[in-house]
Formats: sequence, structure tokens, C-alpha cells
Amino acid sequence: MKVLAFDLSSARGSIALLEGDQEEYFRDWPNDRKNAGPFFESLVGVQKKFGEPGTIIVGLGPGSYAGTRIAISAAIGFQAASRARLIGFASICAIECDAAEYCVIGDARRQTFFFARVRGNNLAEGPDLMSGAELREKLDKLDRKMSIFTTEKLSQFERAEVRYPEAKLLAKLAADPKREFAQPPLEPIYLREPHITIPKK
Repeated sequence: MKVLAFDLSSARGSIALLEGDQEEYFRDWPNDRKNAGPFFESLVGVQKKFGEPGTIIVGLGPGSYAGTRIAISAAIGFQAASRARLIGFASICAIECDAAEYCVIGDARRQTFFFARVRGNNLAEGPDLMSGAELREKLDKLDRKMSIFTTEKLSQFERAEVRYPEAKLLAKLAADPKREFAQPPLEPIYLREPHITIPKK
């Protein structure tokens, strides 16, 4: 079965197509939330060369809200045209690394950060919001051998290493029948309740 995967949750976007265990296509690029051109060029190219996928998996973040919304919208449109199975999964669970367990931190804006723990490519804890001081205390209690990743440079947390989600790993995870995936309607992983601005009358 062909599995198409993509992720736009971080500063590096990626798209991959796997057929069985064979990687047929992979591309990544600097992901500019104001220019989704490279993503859609890749998506059209994959469709023309490889035809319709049997499964589409999209990264749900947490991360760039705009990027994740673009990815989900594209996945929904592609699924409607191809009749493929559509699923979503936390982007931070698809960071390529050798560690069986790792932590991910990120800037959640408004002077807050998020912390999550990933074990076996599943969310084992979080993502939880906390202040900078709370996050530092949390990280100080971790085993010094624990890998800590972030998708954007956070110089105030010296142990954090910049790593990005990988679409090709998302595609591999999609083939696991025992894994729990988000089902449509897909939404980004919200770190806080969505804020809706009500127009003044």
C-alpha cells in the first residue's frame, strides 16, 4: 500500500511516499508559513508520478498553527479526490532519532513553553504548558542522558537540540496497526483553547 505523509509544523517541511517498506519519494525544505509553494509543488509532483495513495497521514503539531492548518486542509482535499484513508498523528512523535524515549520542548508564546515526553513514538506525557521557570525546573530533574529536542532554537535551555519531524517516519508509523491515530475531522494539537475574536456590532 502507498502511504503519503507530510508535515508543516516546524521550520522544515517534509513530504514522503512509501510503498510497503520502500521509500519511493522524500523531500524536505525550509518551511516559510507565508509561502507554501514548495509543499504544493511536491504534492502535485508525487501525485503525477506515483498516483493515488492508499493512506494519507499528516502531522498535527504542536508547532506552527498556520503550517499545520495548511497541511490538514491539503490532506482533506487530497483525501476527497483519492478516497484514501486519512489519519493524523502528533508531529513531535516523528522526530528521527535513535532514542526510544525523548522529550520535546517549544515556545508556546505569551511567555509560556510546552513540554512533552515521547516513548516508542507515542505521546507518554503532555504536551503541557508551563512558564520558563517551571520548564527549567522540569528539565533539571530529568536524567542527564535524556534527549531533549526542540524544533526552534531556544538558547535559554542549553540541553535542547534542534531536530525536526520527518514525514518519512510518519509514513512508517502509519503502517502500524496497533498505533492509535487521530481520525477525521482532523485538528491541530492545541496548546491552549482557540481564541475566537467576535466582531463588534
